[in-house]
Amino acid sequence: MIVITGATGTIGSEIVRQLADRDMSVRAVTREPSRAEVPAGVEVVRGDYTDLASMRSAMDGAEAAFIVGVLGPEYVDADRALITTAREAGIGRIVKLSAIGTGETVLGRVGTWHLPGEQAARESGVDWTILRPSSFASNTLSWAGAIRAGKPVTNLTGSGAQGVIDPRDVSAVAVEALVSTEHAGKIYTLTGPELRTTHDLAETLADVAGHSVEVVDIAESEAREYMLASGLSAEFADGALAGQAYVRAGHNAIVTDDVRRILGRARTYAEWAADHASAFVADASVAAH
Repeated sequence: MIVITGATGTIGSEIVRQLADRDMSVRAVTREPSRAEVPAGVEVVRGDYTDLASMRSAMDGAEAAFIVGVLGPEYVDADRALITTAREAGIGRIVKLSAIGTGETVLGRVGTWHLPGEQAARESGVDWTILRPSSFASNTLSWAGAIRAGKPVTNLTGSGAQGVIDPRDVSAVAVEALVSTEHAGKIYTLTGPELRTTHDLAETLADVAGHSVEVVDIAESEAREYMLASGLSAEFADGALAGQAYVRAGHNAIVTDDVRRILGRARTYAEWAADHASAFVADASVAAH
């Protein structure tokens, strides 16, 4: 039995699907089981990070667990508590989702948000694997409405490039780590096979959408004001902006071969965009042809 926390999220839901395709025993953990859509045969149970008793119950009898933390300064101890709970429940293999740049001092406090969870995994006494993915290709879905309407997309990272990764590849690496001891004790930095700036991504999406996509740089102060108005804490907003500045300064211009070595291939951003074309085309029927 393999337990997947964050089972309805971008990475977790795809892990569930891939494991189900392998006919593995899967237990999907979510705060609202009634709303979960999972493949046939997948067990769905309730679990909430703020209710460790529910997480302990969800992990009982399982052999491996995928741990998705809650990102933000107020949740820095949540991963540690969850991993401790997994160990106490008898879990023998932990795959912890972290983030690229974790531990980098130039990132400031945002670079420490995953450290307690990483340390807890390494000190758990069980097999562990830590995944540090780069920026997800799916983050550009936030541009979909603007692109469909022919409006500009916003840019906070200047000409900074990143090894943008298809989240399906992150999930596939997690699956390999969950089902095999081969990846125990490893920290993988997961990237796509090429560096891409915001302008590069926009050009790819212009090809998909069938029209040009303008990129507009926005000031940090404007972005911070928007985040605060959206209800995010000042510390979270500042952390997010520190991450954007990190990219803008060129620090995240990293490509590794970890995905290709583990999976035998690594999807490009263009492949991801082609597979999600309908999100960016005003007339979705056009994307089908």
